[in-house]
Amino acid sequence: MLGLMQDWPLTVDKIADHAARWHGEQRITSRLADGSITRQGFAETFARARRVSAALRSLGVGPGDRVATMAWNHAKHLETWYGTMGMGAVCHTLNPRLFTEQLSWIVNHAEDRAIVADAQFAPLLAKILPDCPTVRDVIFLDPAELPPIGDGLRVHRYDELVAAADPTGVIWGGFDERTAAGLCYTSGTTGNPKGVLYSHRSNFLHALMSLQADVFALSASDVALMVVPMFHANSWGLAFAAPAVGAKLVMPGAQLDGASLFELIEAEGVTFSAAVPTVWQGLLTYLRESGSRPTRLRKVAIGGSACPEALIRGFWDEYGVEVIHAWGMTELSPIGSASVIPLELQGQPYENTVPFRLTQGRPPIGVEMQLSDDENRDVPHDGRAVGRLKVRGFAVAASYMGGDGQAAWDEDGWFDTGDIASLAPDGTMRITDRAKDVIKSGGEWISSIEIENIAVGHPDVAVAAVIGMPHPKWDERPVLLIQPRPGCTVDAHGIRGHLEGRIAKWWMPDAVVAVESIPLGATGKIDKKALRADAERGRFGTLG
Repeated sequence: MLGLMQDWPLTVDKIADHAARWHGEQRITSRLADGSITRQGFAETFARARRVSAALRSLGVGPGDRVATMAWNHAKHLETWYGTMGMGAVCHTLNPRLFTEQLSWIVNHAEDRAIVADAQFAPLLAKILPDCPTVRDVIFLDPAELPPIGDGLRVHRYDELVAAADPTGVIWGGFDERTAAGLCYTSGTTGNPKGVLYSHRSNFLHALMSLQADVFALSASDVALMVVPMFHANSWGLAFAAPAVGAKLVMPGAQLDGASLFELIEAEGVTFSAAVPTVWQGLLTYLRESGSRPTRLRKVAIGGSACPEALIRGFWDEYGVEVIHAWGMTELSPIGSASVIPLELQGQPYENTVPFRLTQGRPPIGVEMQLSDDENRDVPHDGRAVGRLKVRGFAVAASYMGGDGQAAWDEDGWFDTGDIASLAPDGTMRITDRAKDVIKSGGEWISSIEIENIAVGHPDVAVAAVIGMPHPKWDERPVLLIQPRPGCTVDAHGIRGHLEGRIAKWWMPDAVVAVESIPLGATGKIDKKALRADAERGRFGTLG
């Protein structure tokens, strides 16, 4: 018999055990709902996670059962994650920013057995749980007193339940690496949300992938501020990656404004963080207005939506902080690419690297990409031609939970991301638009993303959004919606002057409309569905 390697299942309990044994004193700093700060080591955190497993078992939760969480980023939430996954149950993260009808639908579709939640979400749970018959237990992480949330439910205090649990003999690992570990639903911009079921293997390998130098390059010497909520695609994998290498974790809770984030960045010596552009724009604005400067922060990952050039330049030019422009999706666990500067650009003047930084970068090992047109014909990877971006890999979903939306996968396993992109021969990928947002005018495509990112570079613009409006001659024409910075006003002539020479003439918006606010969706992205509904109601006038 040939000698092969040991069978060592890739399950996330091993991440917890490794962190507890070899990085046990490394700290997790959490900001709680009342603004207070707590600190605890990895050894304590993952010992408590085992007690969480025992506590769930005492309530009748078994392997394969879904345990939902509705909480901000803090150590107890992390304990719940690992305690649920470590005993073979499925940790289902609920996004409290969704509508109540969506949340009820998601809980029922997942058939959640229990919910672990921050006490501030008790009123929301009281609205949805009467319509969720599979939920038997609700565990509040931080209650001053147990809030009433409805009849027929067992309600518990987390600390009391965990303290009373006996971890002796509790299930902890020992199952197949393809066992389901986590569940996250898409935000449901069209139709009902769809469930993405992560395996232990996919979470483990995704953590290793995200740690490589061409992605986040984290190590035990880093301090990672976990801004991305844990209910947003596994906090982009940081909940697994940071403990895997022993990086210190800083968890900001619900306070994601610029002043609060900067306070933690300085107090805890943060070196790395990740969040959507709106969060970083808030921090950048705070830094400029307060005159503050980060002393140890060296890089931030920005994803969720395309990152404006003004944001990339602002962090580097003014504070020496490098932006990693990343792309991903819930269905990818979520990382798909990152714009870490390649060898040929190392040592070049910063200005020479900006075109690459504006792309979404290159796919790491484990992510395959290809382009196709609407007739499913291959589109060349020449850096110019655009097509529908399709992906596959070890951390890419094979289907949605329950078999929904199977048309997104072809017979070879390629998943249609819904993004329109170009691919260069070296794998450099640039998102042109979402397929549902791209504007087709006179038979040609106009990128709403590119116009938005240039418009945001205007000093008076806080948020910009481009939507297509019907036109009798050109089918569609772009309309640019502007949310001004506080205290500023914008006019159409000034905005068009800013765009002139930076976009093709025929891309120039037919209308520039200043609005009080531009709505954001549940994950911090611009809600174009709401804007299109406003357009249909005539809010932005008519064209042609």
